[in-house]
Amino acid sequence: MTINVGDRLPEAELLRMGADGPEKLALGELLKGRRVVIFGLPGAYTGTCSTAHVPSFIRAMGPLREKGVDEVICVSVNDPFVMRAWGEATGATAAGIAMLADASCEFTSAIGMEFSNPDRGFIRRSRRYALMAEDGVVKVWHAEENAGTCDISGGESMAAAL
Repeated sequence: MTINVGDRLPEAELLRMGADGPEKLALGELLKGRRVVIFGLPGAYTGTCSTAHVPSFIRAMGPLREKGVDEVICVSVNDPFVMRAWGEATGATAAGIAMLADASCEFTSAIGMEFSNPDRGFIRRSRRYALMAEDGVVKVWHAEENAGTCDISGGESMAAAL
């Protein structure tokens, strides 16, 4: 079942690269008492993700901060090593976007956004979406209808919705 506005985000562990290697982060702790935007996408270094989705959030960081967003998190079903390198390559890390790995697909599955497309090499990946949660409760939910675009789930759409 897909998550909806008003639902509490599930507890999950995400990964990021720390000074000593991969670090586990409890999603609930990241969200507690904060206004956070999370956007999910099929994969690091993939076409639309690299050329449109991540850049849309880089462009929207100022407007999102002005609207009271404490943090913007990009989640992909990749490993934390890839997410770190991709964040550096795209400029997302420099822009202040947290690049977190859902390596086990735990979070992505729990919110109903898991899909597979073996013909494209995507096994247990994330559909494209963006959400804004306050203290862990979904207030804005933008699930993309067309996997090849980020019209609904892009940074500018999220900023406009807030």
